[in-house]
Amino acid sequence: MLDRRNISLYWRCQLIGWSAASLYWGLAGYTGTNFSILLAIIHFLADLLMYIAVTHLFRSISKHYKWHQLQPRPLLLRIVPATALLGAAFMILTIGKTFLIRYTFEDGFAITFQHYFNSQWLVTLVTGVRLMAIWILAYYLYHYAQRELKATRESARLALIAKDAQLDNLSSQLNPHFFFNSLNNIKALVLEDPHAARRAIDLLSELLRTALYKRDGMLIPLKEEMALINDYLELERIRFERRLETSIEIDHNLLLTLVPPLSIQALVENAIKHGITKRKEGGKITISVTEENGFLKTRVSNSGKLSNVSRLGLGLNNLEERLALQFNGKASFELKEAGDDTVSATIKIPIK
Repeated sequence: MLDRRNISLYWRCQLIGWSAASLYWGLAGYTGTNFSILLAIIHFLADLLMYIAVTHLFRSISKHYKWHQLQPRPLLLRIVPATALLGAAFMILTIGKTFLIRYTFEDGFAITFQHYFNSQWLVTLVTGVRLMAIWILAYYLYHYAQRELKATRESARLALIAKDAQLDNLSSQLNPHFFFNSLNNIKALVLEDPHAARRAIDLLSELLRTALYKRDGMLIPLKEEMALINDYLELERIRFERRLETSIEIDHNLLLTLVPPLSIQALVENAIKHGITKRKEGGKITISVTEENGFLKTRVSNSGKLSNVSRLGLGLNNLEERLALQFNGKASFELKEAGDDTVSATIKIPIK
């Protein structure tokens, strides 16, 4: 027995839809005169073969040229003439099939094909256009609904991943190592340099406030992301003192470019945790943001060696998935050794 689960939804709809139409026409013939079960079966099988073949050919053309991915206006410019052509094909096949069957099986049928065609073409064409319009409308409405569902699912998934990134960032900022080191540094500065201590408290509170309240958007201006990074690096310089050097190079024309929140910050934090922290002598972090062929290219380089831990640290897999979802696979992420005891992390996103 054939398992219907092995038959795709498309083919089930094709078989059920055209079978229902053919059975309806058969029922109309049954209520008339000279009904023949043999002819009814022949008509039924012929209808299935012809109309499924025509609509499947149209589907193949549509898939080849990706019409189902078009916006409504350009799609309409294609399906209106396609509906007329399919209606004409329906008319020719239906009249040809009916004439051939009647000519073969009906005694005394002596009318010429041209006369028969002239008497049937208009009503058959109207019927064909109506049926094909319904078929095409149902086909593209299904694809539109699937596209909307996919977009909704990906949007929800992206929001969840972004929220996870936000929580990961907050967690990293609140972890005992970072938090208590910052507090100890502030404690030491209270007597030595009260001004620096107040600044460190301001930076720490601003980082926590930003992580808690200001990262709900899917995209933010680059200047907001860099403001967070500057606060983060300033606080880390208080912690590492001379062990941490930083260099930031940004094309100021790109400051309003939209980027995913905490994307560049994740690279910087990963560089500190898996690069600078593991070196007694410390090291340098370089941040470069430029435009390259319509993409925003951000590179974060740090002193150190690449390890399996640093590949997976601080949600870089999470970041890579966020980029893939948010930019439909057009963004890229790369983490590699750049030589001379340097690790480089690069993300490229399309400029919007």
